[in-house]
Amino acid sequence: MTSSLLSITNLGKSFKTQNKTIAALSNFNLNLEEGKMVALVGADGSGKTTCLRLCAGLLKPSEGTVDLLVSKDSVTYMPQKFGLYEDLTVQENLSLYAALYGLPYEQRAQRFKRLLSLSSMENFTGRLAGKLSGGMKQKLGLICTLVKSPRLLLLDEPTVGVDPFSRLELWNIVVELTKAENMSVILSTSYLDEAEKCDHVILLKEGKTISEGSPSELKKITAGKTYFCLPPRDVVARNVQSLLLKTSGVVDALLQGGGIRMVIDSLSTKQRENIDKALKNCKVCPVDSSLEDTMIFLNRKLSETSYSTDISAVNINTGAGEGPAVIQASHVIKKFGSFTAVDDCSFEVRKGEVFGLLGPNGAGKTTTFRMLCGLLPPTDGELFVSGINVRKASKKAREKLGYVAQKFSLYGPLSVMGNLDFFASCYGLSGQKKKERIEAMLQNFSLENVKDMVAEDLPGGYKRRLSMACALIHDPDILFLDEPTSGADPMARREFWMRITQLSAKGVTVVVTTHFMEEAEYCDRIVIQDAGKTIASGTPAEVRSLAVSSSKANPTMEDAFIAIVSQFRGKVSS
Repeated sequence: MTSSLLSITNLGKSFKTQNKTIAALSNFNLNLEEGKMVALVGADGSGKTTCLRLCAGLLKPSEGTVDLLVSKDSVTYMPQKFGLYEDLTVQENLSLYAALYGLPYEQRAQRFKRLLSLSSMENFTGRLAGKLSGGMKQKLGLICTLVKSPRLLLLDEPTVGVDPFSRLELWNIVVELTKAENMSVILSTSYLDEAEKCDHVILLKEGKTISEGSPSELKKITAGKTYFCLPPRDVVARNVQSLLLKTSGVVDALLQGGGIRMVIDSLSTKQRENIDKALKNCKVCPVDSSLEDTMIFLNRKLSETSYSTDISAVNINTGAGEGPAVIQASHVIKKFGSFTAVDDCSFEVRKGEVFGLLGPNGAGKTTTFRMLCGLLPPTDGELFVSGINVRKASKKAREKLGYVAQKFSLYGPLSVMGNLDFFASCYGLSGQKKKERIEAMLQNFSLENVKDMVAEDLPGGYKRRLSMACALIHDPDILFLDEPTSGADPMARREFWMRITQLSAKGVTVVVTTHFMEEAEYCDRIVIQDAGKTIASGTPAEVRSLAVSSSKANPTMEDAFIAIVSQFRGKVSS
């Protein structure tokens, strides 16, 4: 018979601001049994982090109770920004956290060996934490959290910002230790495939539980409502997807495996006619529902809102790849001392194309980005942006492009309007033209209601909107996006990619990196890098075909990514 570790009853937490009181969590209930995994899923601001912080004792409830039925020192919590000491080595971080958690000295060597083996970090014990890739930092943070085996483990977005390869490794660590040591886990995640592996899932919206149950129970909500649509070869799938998302009766549409996965509610005759028109000449068949289908379905039904991006001008037959090359990279090399970050990289990007740079953490993607933007000079090779040699005229090249960095890099103390005004001036806008572009960005990115808010106080989704608005305020020809949807929930990611579809249809060239492999399906072509080298390139379909095997006849992009990187690393190690 299993025992309970945690009992939560009618839990609520409110925060007071200058003007009002915000209910971050309301009437939350949970009975957590030993050895079970619970996933908290919801959009930005749904209350996931607040719930975890209440469970960890870092916040006091405004109402209700959190009854911890084990000792407090048997609970560990890994926040989104885990406090690694970057000037200490991997081994020194482990030793420090072992001391902080009170792990007996005689148990440390064996525990360290097990954790390092699980995380494949045995060969990096002497490396400074600050010199690790993003994925390795996450792994180090996780094993530091687990240095003393807890009864209850609290994880806040443990795999955010890491590549699929590292995400798989992180998840395997959690699963293996949970089973071996009978831990209970509560985690928040933006990845619904991770939530599907848990025993119980709680869907949150604006601090309230909208549904909960086992993954199989929740998937029944959208059973019979999910379909797969395969457009003709001469039709751009992302354009069909955008049209479907704006069609009444279509609750969700997601690019997947070269086609579109749809969730369709009960339809009126007129709605069915509109959907049939959008799907003209497409092959459609029913498919099994997923947890993500249910999450989107419940959120859209409750809010009764449509996506705000206007894609009415998008032509489904408009593709990219036939125009002139606006970005050319030829045998580019970048070295930092003896370390080669980018090794003989070559590619072209054409006008209006959406081009994806993919790869594990530390593969060289961001370095390639920064060279293309003129922020880093290449050690060797040539880079041309809009016909301008970046090595010789980087400032002139930068005038042609917009750039959104991985991390929020705007001016936190300035308001939304202040940031827009500042960046408009930096790009040389003034007078009526400047005023018009600011107003256009406020409207296009739905920022009117928060225009006077200080940027650092904005929710994560609004920060991403503001970053995009500032990057586009001068109407650039080329847009560089470095992991723009990291940490975003599925609904925010759909809204984001509708904007990219709209920009591409208008002739804007987009270069993007992402760790969400489903997003690679939005790209016209992609390049996969690892250890600075190009290890695969082509259309999404061509890249997926590289992973076809007897066991995977129809691999997803994530399947292909993991297979390609694994094969490359196997060849390198052998």
